[in-house]
Amino acid sequence: MALPFQLCATILYDVEDCRTKRVPRQKLSVVLVDDQPLVCAGLRMLLEQDPAIAVVGEAENGRRGLWLVQQKVPDVVLRDIRMPELDGLAATRLIVADARLHATRVVVLTTFDEDKDIDQAIRAGAAGYLLKDIAPDELRCAVHIVANGEALLSPAITRRVMQRLRSSTAGQTNPALIADLTEREQEILRHIGLGESNEELAETLFISPATARTYVSRLLSKLAARDRSQLVIIAYESGLVRPGG
Repeated sequence: MALPFQLCATILYDVEDCRTKRVPRQKLSVVLVDDQPLVCAGLRMLLEQDPAIAVVGEAENGRRGLWLVQQKVPDVVLRDIRMPELDGLAATRLIVADARLHATRVVVLTTFDEDKDIDQAIRAGAAGYLLKDIAPDELRCAVHIVANGEALLSPAITRRVMQRLRSSTAGQTNPALIADLTEREQEILRHIGLGESNEELAETLFISPATARTYVSRLLSKLAARDRSQLVIIAYESGLVRPGG
């Protein structure tokens, strides 16, 4: 089922989550794509302060970046959106469409915060959209969060996006989007739409975290959604979650 993209809501975390067990800290590989070599060098230095993160490649243009991703198959790609030779949106679409890269998560890291860029990046399949003024600890945390299957936006962007989401979905719902879900699956989807993590789902619904993960995986499959952010969109567009909660 193709998603009628309108706006994206996200599951938000802060740095404190990285200091707890809410965000798994597995060893991760990262490719950096930015047309400023100094930016790549700085990002590498910041990211590799976390021993669980390894930068496995850097590229100064979009085409080279795509080639690196295809060769290295990293867990996460941190990339700017406006790049020479192949822009970030086109490259993200190609990564998302490549079956060999199904587990690779793309995060836009940029200075551009225009609504159009944000919408197009999420539509293209980006798992996150962050601004370059992000704090070092938050950036390292973001890599782990995104690799864990969550979606992420910078806080300033989130406030704008959520306001637009509330405005755009008011009075415009499509219950047919969730017609094939069981009552329990709809309940799970509603809580995802409200911004709950797997651990919070488990606590709220009195199930184990493993069961929560199973439900989320099942919803992704049944709704043909790539990630949690698309589940949030469906929760709003189906009417399970109403503007204002």
